[in-house]
Amino acid sequence: MVARIKKTKSLSNAVNYNEKKVQQNQAECINAANYAKDPEQLNFYQKLHRLEHQAALNERVIANSVHISLNFDAVDKLDKEKLNQIADSYMQQIGFGKQPYLVYQHFDAGHQHIHIVSTNITADGSRIEMNNIGKNQSEQARKKIEIEFKLVQAESKKQQQTQELKAVSAQRIIYGKTETKRAITNVLNVVLPQYKYTSLPELNAVLKLYNVMADRGPETSKMYEGKGLVYRVLDEKGNKIGTPIKASAFYSKPTLPWLEQKFKENDVDRQQFKRRLKTKIDLALLQGGKDLKSFSNELQKQGTHVAVRQNAQGLMYGVTFVDHVNKTVFNGSDIGKEYGAKGLLEKFNSTEQKESVSKGIKHEINDAKTDNKNVAGEIKKSIQNSNLLDELLQPENQDSYLPIQFRKKKRKKHSKRLRL
Repeated sequence: MVARIKKTKSLSNAVNYNEKKVQQNQAECINAANYAKDPEQLNFYQKLHRLEHQAALNERVIANSVHISLNFDAVDKLDKEKLNQIADSYMQQIGFGKQPYLVYQHFDAGHQHIHIVSTNITADGSRIEMNNIGKNQSEQARKKIEIEFKLVQAESKKQQQTQELKAVSAQRIIYGKTETKRAITNVLNVVLPQYKYTSLPELNAVLKLYNVMADRGPETSKMYEGKGLVYRVLDEKGNKIGTPIKASAFYSKPTLPWLEQKFKENDVDRQQFKRRLKTKIDLALLQGGKDLKSFSNELQKQGTHVAVRQNAQGLMYGVTFVDHVNKTVFNGSDIGKEYGAKGLLEKFNSTEQKESVSKGIKHEINDAKTDNKNVAGEIKKSIQNSNLLDELLQPENQDSYLPIQFRKKKRKKHSKRLRL
């Protein structure tokens, strides 16, 4: 089970979002906890009024709306009664058991999930503290519920791999076959809360896997100057198609100011995974680092996508790594100078150079005369020693490791003096 918690400023938006799903036959309100009536006896205004009435008990709190989603693995098969039991247990454990809340079962995804709408203002007007509630109370509740209801555990590696395959390959948007806004919303709901990105290009490195991109427009445009943002659908070649949709038009309001705040949070959260990604890259370079294609294929086997940025001439000028296992995104240069576009190209070229030099020296050995067998043996040893081969490729060390027969004579530099 995966739990996501959002704290917003509008209870009406949260209730309206779910009620629209009900009208479209994509959801059902299955519980109205701590309400005077059952959910089927309540209309939209009655559901909303109960929450707003309690939130009004503390007008100093602006963000008084709490919107939670509980997502279950595709293997889990839960009926309505079980879903209500899980929702009640979860709300009780995170400190919302006495709060009024609405539970909606959604049918618009390949896995079962429920949405819960509540308020963080209690009956006496006090505010429920929500700092780190996701990492603390929610995480503890999730683990207990998974055991109690025998659910697939979110920490299972098998589940992570299954979700990754679905996320990257099965949910790409095909323009004209899916309602654009709904399709983009589904992608944003997966990417924005799960992946740790620290810039718009890093975010787009993930979104483009779904044929979506976040676009600020040209730097000279009014939208760019006003810090506006739209989301667009891309075709299979990465070209923009269809009508762009403003960020503010989506329920979650993934605007540029919101993303910039997310960038700061993600920069801290992703640091713990930086070393792991570096190790993956080093291993890929070792096993298949002859060229960009083989290098990318090796990383793909480890669940990491290589997003390359190229100019009009096809020259690589940037590279971004999307680690789907740990849900992190890093520019190559952020991992280390040698992992940026220039550093990687130098590594690929260096590998080709080593192979060329190695073949050349072997050819010289085969043609060596019998009286130079000792010299040939020394050269063989240096080829077998990767460190010595590296040093052979360094101009400043070349003479010191070559036998005297192969050394080039250095010309003496004559300084020109002005004679009086």
